Amino acid sequence: MTQGPVFTIGNVPIYGDLILAPMDGFTDLPFRGLCRKLGSAMSVTEFINALDVIEDHPRYPKRHAFEPYHRPLSLQLLGDQPERMLEAAIRLVAKVQPNILDINLGCQSKNVTSRGAGAALLKTPDKIARIFSLMTQQFEIPITGKIRLGWNDQSLNYLEVARIIQENGGAMVAVHGRTRKQAYRGQARWEPIREIKAALQIPVIGNGDVRTVADIETIKAQTGCDAVMIGRAAIANPWIFSRLDREQVPIPMVRETVFEHLEAMLGFYGERGVITFRKYLKACLAPYALPREELLALLKSKNPDFVCMRLDEIFSRL
Repeated sequence: MTQGPVFTIGNVPIYGDLILAPMDGFTDLPFRGLCRKLGSAMSVTEFINALDVIEDHPRYPKRHAFEPYHRPLSLQLLGDQPERMLEAAIRLVAKVQPNILDINLGCQSKNVTSRGAGAALLKTPDKIARIFSLMTQQFEIPITGKIRLGWNDQSLNYLEVARIIQENGGAMVAVHGRTRKQAYRGQARWEPIREIKAALQIPVIGNGDVRTVADIETIKAQTGCDAVMIGRAAIANPWIFSRLDREQVPIPMVRETVFEHLEAMLGFYGERGVITFRKYLKACLAPYALPREELLALLKSKNPDFVCMRLDEIFSRL
């Protein structure tokens, strides 16, 4: 018997409670596809800069590229001016036809926040209200937001922002349990996620410091969140979406996944895909404590055939 969805975002059914978090520089088409196959319940793109869309910059189409099996697909839009973001969104939605449009209210990068975008929008709740009002009036697809707890500990306005999103037609809120000032330092706080969940009628997704299968169950129990987003921990352990801790993943499965990922990277980026692949490979091989010289030779190579040959040698002896 087919099971029903775990929850819905607007009119989009979500068949699972684990989702790969959007991460600039990491959640490209190959990695999103890999995690979707392993159990991530939907795909959220890296942020797409509204200015790039409006100016038709050649770099942005790769950020929203996807395969049909990636759906439900959420495009994450980054910007600081509501009207300009709407103009970009109209172009994007017409071109890509995503299931969901997500507004980035959480990116902590100085390059982003210095121009008022990402987590800097948390300092201007009226602008957030305007963005969601414009988007939800324009589109039939659900509009969602990913937020942090606030700009810093002196401005923890997560409840205000979450309510604004809901009041202006937002269909879901994902919450990273840190402030912008924290970036990725210190401990994520899950109690505010519980407060947001108790205050809203729309789905709430918890995010921050979910590294193990036990963490998944703990954050769900502590917050009542509808689903869990996993970011940095998934780079080294994409199998977490299959509810496997890293030490539970058998070596043949690691080998199969690594080669599948490399093949997808080469298919998407061409020969330079082997360079882009290094950051994932280093994280996946970390548990095996390979000799430094061997690891460096592998990570410095630009030759896909050499990398495949050395990986075969490594996995055959592990």
